[in-house]
Amino acid sequence: MSPAARFLTGLAKIMATMTLYEEGHPARERAIDGVYQSLADLQNETPRCTFTFLADEIIFQNRPLRELAHWDWSLRFANAGVQRLEFLDLVTRDDFEAFLEELHIRVTGEPTSTAEVRQGRPSNIRYGQVTVRGMEEADTPGHGGSLATATLHYSLREEVESIQWLHEELRDTRKLRLLEAEATIRSLSVAMHGDQAYVIPLLRLKEFDQYTVTHTLNVAVLTMALAEYLGLSPREVRAFGIAGLLHDLGKVRIPTEILNKPGKLTDEERLVMNSHTVEGARIILETEEHLDMAAVVAYEHHIRIDGGGYPSLHYERSCHQASNLVHVCDVFDALRTHRPYREAWPTQRALKIIEEGAGPEFDKDIALAFVQMMRKWEDRVAEVPADDPEVRLGGGAEEPGEADIAVDTGEGKTAPPERSGGDPASEG
Repeated sequence: MSPAARFLTGLAKIMATMTLYEEGHPARERAIDGVYQSLADLQNETPRCTFTFLADEIIFQNRPLRELAHWDWSLRFANAGVQRLEFLDLVTRDDFEAFLEELHIRVTGEPTSTAEVRQGRPSNIRYGQVTVRGMEEADTPGHGGSLATATLHYSLREEVESIQWLHEELRDTRKLRLLEAEATIRSLSVAMHGDQAYVIPLLRLKEFDQYTVTHTLNVAVLTMALAEYLGLSPREVRAFGIAGLLHDLGKVRIPTEILNKPGKLTDEERLVMNSHTVEGARIILETEEHLDMAAVVAYEHHIRIDGGGYPSLHYERSCHQASNLVHVCDVFDALRTHRPYREAWPTQRALKIIEEGAGPEFDKDIALAFVQMMRKWEDRVAEVPADDPEVRLGGGAEEPGEADIAVDTGEGKTAPPERSGGDPASEG
């Protein structure tokens, strides 16, 4: 068992021990000594360490702790308001015992003794809920009174850097780092469920050359939100999130002079650009066979319900449900993002295009559910500025896609706005 798993196992056991034995009892003191030693062993390897607790999984640092998959204490800690646990540096035993007292109160709702809980004292231990930067902050720890939440701000910086690193690794080594992709989705899930209120955190683009990473993250978040809105299970939501995160992966194999071309693409260049769907599916299947759904989404996410789009199918068939979800989210985020040939569209205008495309372009039920979700949860969308000093974005620009829908300019239907004379407005 790894030091991280050994520590968490000991942490769960000490919660039970503190219920059975009052403060000062030899059995309780021995148990605290044991789990404190396991923390010391962990910090010998990783002095600053972070645990994130999801409903059924744990992330240690930025990777899933697979040894404790489906560990029931993960849900108990999260429900108690401890979604993130950080040890900033080496911890003293006295501080650790004070932390255990506070954690026990959160988990059980009852103090372990009449001893004063030492909340708010200086410590290298931080824990609490996860909030998105820019949203209303929760209370911070105080001295005395009821136990407050040690709120941990969430800037999406780590997720952005992970996505950028994934793309760079794929370009340099031609290998997809699946663990990083999975960890990014789990981390985004934490942000979305932070602070006991559901949030849809979306990056707001400032510069066009930030588009690839920004768009990838936003499509993953929107896809997970829609999957959850439709009632899918947490595991299915994250699987759809992975598909959204990887949907445009094939673009790493598109020459930059085509990918970043500001003007209209030639017919030959368009064929190369459109090949990103096939290339993306191939990359995923070459890496992980069990990601067959993500490969299907990479292949299908530009196919229209009426049979248009690309790639052309050899025989008529329906696309996967995940492809239909990603298609809607892909177009919506592209419409609401600034592009070299047009300004970003307001949310309601973009939603109107999705609503009008329900049937010919998009799966009707999924498109209408997306519109309903975005209007119902409008106050839950957290716009995270891309120019936040902690956020570093990069990557090539994205091309407009092929969804052939009309645009309502307020003066009646017109042809889709063009990219210097050619490409439709609905991009992906």
